[in-house]
Amino acid sequence: MEDQTKPSKVKRIRPETLEFIILYNQLRGKAFNGNGQLAEALGFNSTSSITEIIKSRQNIDPEKLKIFKEKYKDFLTIKKSSVSNSAATHLFEGIPMYEVVVTASGVVVYNDINDAQPVGHMNFPGIEECDFALPVWGHSMYPYLENGCWVALKVIHDKKILPGEVYYIEWGDYRMYKRLLAGDNDDEVIAHSDNSTEMIGNRLKYAPFVIKKDEIKKLCLVKDIHKKHNH
Repeated sequence: MEDQTKPSKVKRIRPETLEFIILYNQLRGKAFNGNGQLAEALGFNSTSSITEIIKSRQNIDPEKLKIFKEKYKDFLTIKKSSVSNSAATHLFEGIPMYEVVVTASGVVVYNDINDAQPVGHMNFPGIEECDFALPVWGHSMYPYLENGCWVALKVIHDKKILPGEVYYIEWGDYRMYKRLLAGDNDDEVIAHSDNSTEMIGNRLKYAPFVIKKDEIKKLCLVKDIHKKHNH
């Protein structure tokens, strides 16, 4: 019998592929009318190449992404009002994406994000006020944050915490995503993991723990999540 198994997703979706998928969803019907027109514009031999990329079954060639962004750059331009007669335009590339590993359980120590180079940009409506995007590795915040998804973050400079919200925090030697709850004392918060099903023996694998507020070196609110395609 012929194997009817659907093609599987690529093991690792590269940042340029994620960026292409986001821009594709923004521009379809505006900059181009269908995959056939887009495939011809980007120099693909087959329309199916676009489909395979959009369904995360293959990664896009960086050069193809460059051609895509150049060809449709006018649709990515945000017009600003000006007192002069000439219309001023600004190309919003999006927020920088850094491929540093941020676990949902806080197991690894990382290099400073400020020393890292962006691997791409995330750009879709609603994240203009965000500062940067990071991926998620691990399962402690599942189902809210899935392993492999990208998260748009806004830096909270005054370190004020809204209990119950999910944050990216740099604390001690760790970087992690946690839902921060009010602690028993005013100077503390409880770092809570949404995944309360995984056990080691009779103990939670991702047990909550207390953090002193003044020990949090960086606090960023999770503003938006781009999850991997499951189709």
